[in-house]
Amino acid sequence: MQSSRRKFVFGSSVAAAFAGQLKYMAFANAAEKTGLKDAYKDRFLIGAAINTAIASGRHPDITEIIKRDFGSVTPENSMKWGSVRTPVGGWKWEEADHFMNFATQHQLHAVGHTLAWHGQTPNSVFKDAKGNYIQPAELAKKMEEHITTIVGRYKGKLHAWDAVNEAIGDDNQMRKSHYFNILGEAFIDKAFHLAHEVDPKAHLMYNDYNIERAGKREACVALLQRLQQRGVPVHGVGIQAHVAVDGPSVAEIEASILAFSALGLRVHFTELDVDVLPQVWNLPVAEISTRFEYKPERDPFKAGLTQEMSDKLSSRYEELFKLFIKHKDKIDRVTLWGVSDDASWLNDFPIRGRTAYPLLFDRSHQPKDAYRRLLAL
Repeated sequence: MQSSRRKFVFGSSVAAAFAGQLKYMAFANAAEKTGLKDAYKDRFLIGAAINTAIASGRHPDITEIIKRDFGSVTPENSMKWGSVRTPVGGWKWEEADHFMNFATQHQLHAVGHTLAWHGQTPNSVFKDAKGNYIQPAELAKKMEEHITTIVGRYKGKLHAWDAVNEAIGDDNQMRKSHYFNILGEAFIDKAFHLAHEVDPKAHLMYNDYNIERAGKREACVALLQRLQQRGVPVHGVGIQAHVAVDGPSVAEIEASILAFSALGLRVHFTELDVDVLPQVWNLPVAEISTRFEYKPERDPFKAGLTQEMSDKLSSRYEELFKLFIKHKDKIDRVTLWGVSDDASWLNDFPIRGRTAYPLLFDRSHQPKDAYRRLLAL
């Protein structure tokens, strides 16, 4: 009798667990037909960064994913200074226009990226023919011509801009960029003011990496407070969130959401991805110029993710989105830095030629378990 009761209890537990799994799968499969965009429509925007190949229509399967799953798009590179300007200071609009036309055609919230950034901006913007810094007034004039032109071209089409990108260095001090060395912190003020004057309806953000971590978070809060005290029209802060599968902690990220929201700013997660590959430095860095040597032990999943790591990736995405949902009143948008693993920047950063798995769609453009878990939240 006792044995029969144990069998009954065990059998009931298995049946309950199986029923729960079936319920989860049924919900996920049903939701997958409508996608993340609809599943999160009452929480915050779900976005993706897209490259020119996608924007110009060369990946129709990715286009269908975006239409189903993403309500916002950001250009990965096509609106940066080096992409829209010629070496002699002229303009080349083809790639940026592809992005804007894609967003308009598919009725997507569109974010411009970026107006002032030390990266992918030629030295000729800052230095004369002899290699000396130009005068502050000359750089200010160049910034005015650049920002008023590009913001004006897409006024009323772009909803938001990453006005200034990565002005704080890895030492948590103001980055000694060419912009800063010539104009000081005033270059930030100027970028925001110029963009706001041209398009007063555009939502303007300060965007940076590692500000979900202690140290740089406090440096960013201090910078934003100084900007606010000077009357700079900053409307939101972009937490890039290039995170790892094992850190930073949810508590660290939550502290940043609360700190930036306390300034009266809207919070955006602007470049989310989850790295499963071995870290090759002591500090978390997303400075684009950083490079390390390829070694096989630094590329352990070339043949595919292990089930253990796949489960960790899914759990990491799940805990992150549970946090975002908890603070949906403070968060406007969560954008992933790419759509599928094959096109992720982490395949070549900070080591060229690795095989990365940081996104919600795999190399065959199929949804991962992490995607289905997010649908079920």
